[in-house]
Amino acid sequence: MKIKFLGAALSVTGSCHLVTTDHYKFLLDCGLFQGSEALEELNDQAFDFNPAEIDFMILSHAHVDHCGRIPLLVKQGFKGKIYCTGATAEIADIMLQDSGNIHEMDAKWINKRTTRSGQRQIDPLYTQEDAARCAQYFFPVAYGQIFEINSQIKIRLNEAGHILGAAIVEIWAQDDGKTTKLVYSGDIGAANQRMLNDPTLIAAADYLIMETTYGDRVHENQQESAKRFMDIIFKTVARGGTVVAPAFALGRTQDLIHVLEVFYDNHELYQNQLDKVKVYVDSPLATDATEIFRKNAHYFNDYIKERIKKGDELFYFRNLNFTKSIEQSKALNDNTSPKVIISSSGMADAGRVQHHLKHYLWKPKSSIVFAGYQAEGTTGRAITSGEKYVRILRERIRVNAEIYFLEGFSAHADKNDLLKWLAGFKEKPKKIFLVHGEEEAKKSFAITAKNILGLDCTVVEDVSEYSLGDEVVMVEGIKNRIDTKNQINKLKDNLGDIHDELDDLLAIPGIGITDAFPDEKLDDIAALTRDLEDTCQKLKTIIKK
Repeated sequence: MKIKFLGAALSVTGSCHLVTTDHYKFLLDCGLFQGSEALEELNDQAFDFNPAEIDFMILSHAHVDHCGRIPLLVKQGFKGKIYCTGATAEIADIMLQDSGNIHEMDAKWINKRTTRSGQRQIDPLYTQEDAARCAQYFFPVAYGQIFEINSQIKIRLNEAGHILGAAIVEIWAQDDGKTTKLVYSGDIGAANQRMLNDPTLIAAADYLIMETTYGDRVHENQQESAKRFMDIIFKTVARGGTVVAPAFALGRTQDLIHVLEVFYDNHELYQNQLDKVKVYVDSPLATDATEIFRKNAHYFNDYIKERIKKGDELFYFRNLNFTKSIEQSKALNDNTSPKVIISSSGMADAGRVQHHLKHYLWKPKSSIVFAGYQAEGTTGRAITSGEKYVRILRERIRVNAEIYFLEGFSAHADKNDLLKWLAGFKEKPKKIFLVHGEEEAKKSFAITAKNILGLDCTVVEDVSEYSLGDEVVMVEGIKNRIDTKNQINKLKDNLGDIHDELDDLLAIPGIGITDAFPDEKLDDIAALTRDLEDTCQKLKTIIKK
């Protein structure tokens, strides 16, 4: 058996792993790369395999960084079944069609711009129609049942606790005359979540592929994050501001709604204040996803099921509003009253939330609340890292709003929960491959797993292939194929930012060429000049290498 790691190897996006046995080739996920320009360019590159030769695929869950390249796979000849839970099949359909629509709009905008300059026109990565065609290949499998794909391979999907329908995958494959058990964690959820059951503990595996998104840190308590969220809302509304919460349409939006729903239902003392706070979910995709959540209540934990038995309506409270049209979305920014806007995308790189950030990010009375992972190279990562200016919709926006990052809302297990899940193996895997994490997170978790559990882990670094047997041998490895490009793009962005800041400093109303600049402005210009020289030197050094 061989495993080739093709995505989520250098970062947390683009999840895709190719497994080859004596007679079959299959994929674990086929996700979209998101984040930096260099990462997103990988979406246009050819697959490292022939899609027509892939016998089947197993999809862990419906986030686009795990399913977003399936339409490309199908366009290029894949005709096998995609095994996943029923909820994942439903959600993946709307997620992929939304993604296709975004790719079409992006291509349309780029072509409009390049037409004027005589440059080559581009095609979208895939269209909404391409995405809709994929639905015929999804094959739902229930949690907990051992399902025989063919005479040599069987699987079992287990609750992952990450999002609705997410699965930890057990695979039994006959290869080279013996049965090998491979476990793929997918994305592991945090313990004791508000709506979902805890991740299933797995008893044994020969080999394990494990995510490490938060392998180097511990989250804030979930209850504390929920309390802080409400405190932020009350504080912001009291000063006449608006709260904007960039949130993933699938999972995070529903979690935020649930927290607000419970608070509105159980805090009569705050009634006067709450009645003044309108909450808007401004994302058509999130609206559709919420309906699928309501229809699939059997996936929830006992607490939510009991609420449903009592007649409670899920994801509803009297001040909650779902906006549908673009006109309704625009009206939110014309409305000066304090409010809460929950909108996608969660990393603030696309979707309606960009318009809201453009409108509120520069206003000191506003609060921006991030409640999920912000990948390197995204607008959300820049804001939460303390950048003073960010580019949104081709404009440079000053960050004046209060910025919050509530990790307790994360659907990913933190370091402690990952360790707890890994410790659940009664028969320890021969080899553990760490993926789906930035380099520091993976390396840190490998050290922790060794020190606490005595387990040796292999940190997967970019595209690499391993042959599994009595000894695990690396067949192929390409380390940091995009690292240099990432560095260059980051420095190019920095040069642009410095240029814009210099323009702002020089544009002082009422001061002519012969007039003296204020001392503090001269100090700022001197600092930016030094930054410019340093950036140019770094760029020169990287290019020479």
